[in-house]
Amino acid sequence: MPRHLLDEAQIHPAIRSKIAGHQQAIVQEVMSAIRDNDVVVVGMGMNPFPRRARRALDDAGQAYRYLEYGNYLNTWRERNALKMWTGWPTFPMVFVKGTLVGGAGNLQTLIDSGELKTLLASPASGA
Repeated sequence: MPRHLLDEAQIHPAIRSKIAGHQQAIVQEVMSAIRDNDVVVVGMGMNPFPRRARRALDDAGQAYRYLEYGNYLNTWRERNALKMWTGWPTFPMVFVKGTLVGGAGNLQTLIDSGELKTLLASPASGA
């Protein structure tokens, strides 16, 4: 799946390190959680969809790690780094065995179809 990303040759060398390091603490925290947990839900307060994803996992009896970053009114710059990193435009971001599977609706589809159990039974794809 090709994603359109600005080619590094089109970025002036003087700003490359700023781009590379922008809000990397939050990205590294999520990467660590993905590495250490089979299921990770990344969300934000005041948004009903992360709650919906967590409720679906609770109802399915599936353990998960939840990371919450601010709400609509704050921490948007940090969350934006996660959107840039994944290419996923909304919250929650749900990862299963290191793979981004989408948001709450996508997760519910995986649960309903039985595919979530299949994904969890397979080796990690590497985060």
